[in-house]
Amino acid sequence: MNTLNKHSHLLLGIYFISLLASVVLLTCVYLTKGLSATSLLLLIISALFLVSIFSLFNRQDKQVIQVIKALANGDNTLGFSSHHPMREYFDEVQQQMQTARFNSEQQSEFFKTLLVHINLAVIVCDAKGKVIESNPAVARLLGKSVKDLNDLSHIGTMILMTDKPLHSTVQWQYGEQQDTLTLQVSIAEIQGQERKIVTLQSIHELLLNKEQQAYKRLTQVLTHEVANTITPLASLAQTCQGLLPQMLSFNDEEHKQDLQLGLTTLATRTECLGDFIASFRQISSLPLPMLVPTQVTDIVERIGVLHQQQLAENNITFDIKIKSQQLVMLDSSQVEQVLINLIKNAIESVTLGHGQQSDRAEKNLEQGIISLTVGQNSAQQLYIEIADNGAGIAGHVIEMIFVPFFTTKQQGSGIGLSLSRQIMVNHGGDLVYLNRPKGACFRCIFG
Repeated sequence: MNTLNKHSHLLLGIYFISLLASVVLLTCVYLTKGLSATSLLLLIISALFLVSIFSLFNRQDKQVIQVIKALANGDNTLGFSSHHPMREYFDEVQQQMQTARFNSEQQSEFFKTLLVHINLAVIVCDAKGKVIESNPAVARLLGKSVKDLNDLSHIGTMILMTDKPLHSTVQWQYGEQQDTLTLQVSIAEIQGQERKIVTLQSIHELLLNKEQQAYKRLTQVLTHEVANTITPLASLAQTCQGLLPQMLSFNDEEHKQDLQLGLTTLATRTECLGDFIASFRQISSLPLPMLVPTQVTDIVERIGVLHQQQLAENNITFDIKIKSQQLVMLDSSQVEQVLINLIKNAIESVTLGHGQQSDRAEKNLEQGIISLTVGQNSAQQLYIEIADNGAGIAGHVIEMIFVPFFTTKQQGSGIGLSLSRQIMVNHGGDLVYLNRPKGACFRCIFG
């Protein structure tokens, strides 16, 4: 390119001098001889030199255009010579464009990396619902990749129908687990096209923590207020029983018996109520787990041995399936308590649904089965699942089973499932109930 520029400058000088000489000669000939063949020849030669000069300028323009086009396309192989009058401006523009392109690429890489690493699920779609861009958090949260809003069922319908910014809470079924998501839709114009920017985030764990905190505050208030009343009542009833003389006479002997019965009942009921308040304290004062790396199969085997005799007495088959040997951070004593509660409920459910061993034999009923499975879900979370083929849980009470002190058992306290769920939440996981065609199924999920 530099050689071409030097050659062009030399040609321009030669053409200009030749043209000037031709014009001078043409003028001299015309003044001395008038219009003749010689003057005509000189005129033609002058015209040729003039055309050559214009052609040279045209080539220079094409050269400038080619250099600028190459610069616009990021090709730095073309340029001007060091003596070219545009060289300084060209270098300045080239440096600015390279800097702008580098900054743009850096910013683009930054936003791409940011989208990959944030836990917030982000989807960018057009007005027809086609997904233009999304980050990996979408697949982690929803359990599948999304190419179109129709893949999101009722959530996709909400997004498609809205024509203004939207902020809402929606339910999402991920496999067998129910999740609560916050949905936010923003509308923006990007590259001249209307785009919908959708963000999704799970608040299931947050709601669980808030629920547990609310239960704790409630139980703390109740235990304080009720215990302050029960303690003097129990003491007063016992004192009155002790002060009642054996030889105390009444006009009617039944009155004496009624008094003794009333004091006894009062003392008994205050004692039972005190035990109930102790159950309140058990929930509100649950210690935080001491997490250590643990092999879950060891806990499962201990649980099986612990219930071996009870299962045999009720002729219940206990099936253990180990599908994952993953280590998990947990508190062994607390997790064992959860499994004991769940297996106890399963045994009671099977016994209620199938009757005692003798009844099953006489009526030829189905064999009672309790299965304990250790595996991983689609989110790669370790879980322990306890399922039975017993009576199951009525559909209208499923939403209430984790509420403290709610129970359908005559002798139940209603704290077993609530306490078990609180333990799993403290482990960063959850305790969920899974619908099955027959029997009940609970899954302990570890975070």
